[in-house]
Amino acid sequence: MLPGKPTTSIRFSGPVRKPDRRIAAAAILFVVATVAAGEWLVPPMFGNDALIFNLLVAAVVCAGLCTHRLQGESCAEIGLLAQNFGAAARLLALPMLAAALVLVGAGLFAGSLSPARDLAWPRLRTIVWLLCWALLQQYALQGIINRQAQVLWGRGRRSAAFVAAVFALLHLPNPTLVLATLAGGWIWARVYQRAPDILAPALAHWLMVLLLTSALPPSVLHRMRVGAGYFDQFRTVRPGP
Repeated sequence: MLPGKPTTSIRFSGPVRKPDRRIAAAAILFVVATVAAGEWLVPPMFGNDALIFNLLVAAVVCAGLCTHRLQGESCAEIGLLAQNFGAAARLLALPMLAAALVLVGAGLFAGSLSPARDLAWPRLRTIVWLLCWALLQQYALQGIINRQAQVLWGRGRRSAAFVAAVFALLHLPNPTLVLATLAGGWIWARVYQRAPDILAPALAHWLMVLLLTSALPPSVLHRMRVGAGYFDQFRTVRPGP
């Protein structure tokens, strides 16, 4: 258990034990390698195979559960309960408002701000899916990587910078998303370390994605693609005979 206030929250294992640095490093490495494989190896080999995608997601979640059990972490410490939601939301409010104003300003300047396109039914289904995806991403980023980074380097700028850098690198080679996730990853990591909660950064992540896709033109976002899929936009279809 990381230093902090004692908690009576449900634990993934019985006894409270000192976190193991080797387990922390292995958990981070496994999650990063799994996500990187899903971005760079799976698309060329299997395309957009839903089964492979679901297996990779399940692998990350299982790795997280195993890590929580081995490290003796509680649901409250991970941020799976709601007691820190209010504190996390308050800490996120100002930086997220500033980010929203920047994006709206950029959209107005570029003439690409188009919130009306979010009202179509296919887009509404995508919005719901994006919320679930944001929750999964923030669980992996904060609940696994951030917590284990704190085991390795303690709370503070060093571990938060590591979390932000990992998040940004996993959005290569999309330059827009790399910059956005580096900034967002830093803010969310720092807030999580002060008020461990998964839902608040997930909601902030979700709202920022919606605003990003409504404010900036698709040419700047590169179709939100990362990994090997990023290069699909540059492929030209040869005309038939």
